[in-house]
Amino acid sequence: MQEHELPEPEATRRASGVAESSRANRGWWDRNADEYQVEHGTFLGDDRFVWGPEGLDEVQAELLGPAEDLKGRDVLEIGAGAAQCSRWLAAQGARPVALDLSHRQLQHALRIDDLNSSAPLPLVQADAGALPFADGSFDLACSAYGALPFVADPVLVLREVRRVLRPGGRFVFSVTHPMRWAFPDEPGPEGLSVAASYFDRTPYVEQDEQGNAVYVEHHRTVGDRVRDVVAGGFRLVDLVEPEWPEWNTQEWGGWSPLRGSLIPGTAIFVCERD
Repeated sequence: MQEHELPEPEATRRASGVAESSRANRGWWDRNADEYQVEHGTFLGDDRFVWGPEGLDEVQAELLGPAEDLKGRDVLEIGAGAAQCSRWLAAQGARPVALDLSHRQLQHALRIDDLNSSAPLPLVQADAGALPFADGSFDLACSAYGALPFVADPVLVLREVRRVLRPGGRFVFSVTHPMRWAFPDEPGPEGLSVAASYFDRTPYVEQDEQGNAVYVEHHRTVGDRVRDVVAGGFRLVDLVEPEWPEWNTQEWGGWSPLRGSLIPGTAIFVCERD
């Protein structure tokens, strides 16, 4: 091991609260943003709105509504990364704000805007559980694998999103399909056998030698997610489970054509604020 290299973190399952999860994941995304954008930037594009590794595109899905209806809408993207989704929304005439916990991820958003000589998007670094916006600031909110898989208190986030939405506003978010937690996170045949209880909600934690969490992901069952949506003050309009398309031959972590043809990898919750 090189002197400057850090030891590999230990993977375990243990409790992890709101503050620890937020701190660990902010650090993880700051450290890994460069590698993430190199590895997945081509698939995500600079201005595409992709809901997950299957490649479901908002152009076809229209989960936020028809593209022509987005013009003039105020939209909050949560867990925006390099703001690819917000860039697509801006191209439809919407007024997006891209929010992320990670400062380094948002620097990549600035890099892409500079590279394309496009007007910089409004970027905000903040925790999804404490949104720095006034009540009723947005018409729509969206999150493609942002925030919700990584927070210890998803209802807190949902209530915050509801607060900043105007009446009738829609929030659409995608997460790892809860079924995946029962299987190993492997793209090949070894990822097709159940290895854990689907009902075990113990968080997945990577921790350093001192036991400090450096990455945390939280599991919720499908029923948990539905109850969270309702407790957050939303009405669940749809639950979308994208099928793996024939054109997508890539592997992304535990997602692959093999597994995608057999079990769902992503769950997308379409919610409305009555």
